[in-house]
Amino acid sequence: MRLILLGPPGAGKGTQAKVLIESYGIPQLSTGDILRSAIAAKTPMGLAAKEIMDRGDLVSDEIVNGIVSERLDQDDCKAGFVLDGFPRTIPQAEALDAMLTEKGMQLDAVIEITADADVLVGRIARRAKESGVARGDDNEEVLRNRLNVYREQTAPLVEFYRGKGLLKSVDGMQPVDDVTAAIRRAVHN
Repeated sequence: MRLILLGPPGAGKGTQAKVLIESYGIPQLSTGDILRSAIAAKTPMGLAAKEIMDRGDLVSDEIVNGIVSERLDQDDCKAGFVLDGFPRTIPQAEALDAMLTEKGMQLDAVIEITADADVLVGRIARRAKESGVARGDDNEEVLRNRLNVYREQTAPLVEFYRGKGLLKSVDGMQPVDDVTAAIRRAVHN
């Protein structure tokens, strides 16, 4: 099973990815996690990425495409994967198409998790408060910028994948278990 999860920050992509990887025994490829690991290790790429992410902007396609391509070559991706946070732009989607073609792979579905922006701001604020660990990009101003960046740059992917017949939309404002059930139905229809 090769899936992409789309949706604005805080829509529940990470939560749903965890369920999918357990259900299908495939890895979650989260560019955010990979980048945060590089930030924690204070690598040159990590430091550059941190500055960009703290503004709520997107890391360059060149860096992200390279990370994803290398990751897709690893053995645990042969049975499938869940992409979470990639692609974010049409050029990244086109680069992913080329990567997958080159590797003899194809997507099974693209799941769009829809959500209300104002609810997301509250959800992320609670996540930071409850965990006691606020990420640099978890304040309201930066989050609203991230939501705007998502609308401007990532939302066009919905039409891109709809045109390819791969898009399945799920209401992310439902309880977590209901979202999971809706994703399972969408993947198997």
